[in-house]
Amino acid sequence: MSASDKLQKCFEEGKRGGERHQGLRKILSSAESVQAHLAKAVHNFEAMTSFHDLQYSDWSASASFYALYHGLLAILAQHGYESRNQSCTFAFIEELISKGAVNHLNLADLKEIFDKDISSDLAHSNKILDVREKMQYSTRTTLGEEEFQVLKKRTKELFDKMRLEIEK
Repeated sequence: MSASDKLQKCFEEGKRGGERHQGLRKILSSAESVQAHLAKAVHNFEAMTSFHDLQYSDWSASASFYALYHGLLAILAQHGYESRNQSCTFAFIEELISKGAVNHLNLADLKEIFDKDISSDLAHSNKILDVREKMQYSTRTTLGEEEFQVLKKRTKELFDKMRLEIEK
């Protein structure tokens, strides 16, 4: 499916289901919504370390992903959109980057979080969404210390770029 077809489907899904829609929807941009998503992102980033310190580092991977995801939702809100679907969020952010509407985040950064082109050997993918899924759906209960530190560093670097984008 082409990117424009994907986005069209996302907007169609956004028209159905009221507040429980499962797509993209145009909204009024508000600083409050942007800041609320940023606050949630910071909350999730702090949870990464808390989970690690409590010996629940498998949950650190989920907190990492959702810290970044809420950063992306903040960027969408800044542009006047709401998403209730991860693949729609990634497709729309990719579109914003391609059109030059996002300057501090690039396609390579977005692919650090999720790369739709990776469809095999997911067990060895180091994309943040794939790490989250491995930890969430496997029986592993801990990230190795080095693995955690790398994930935390990558999350912070990507989130800092999102923050720059919002503060421009």
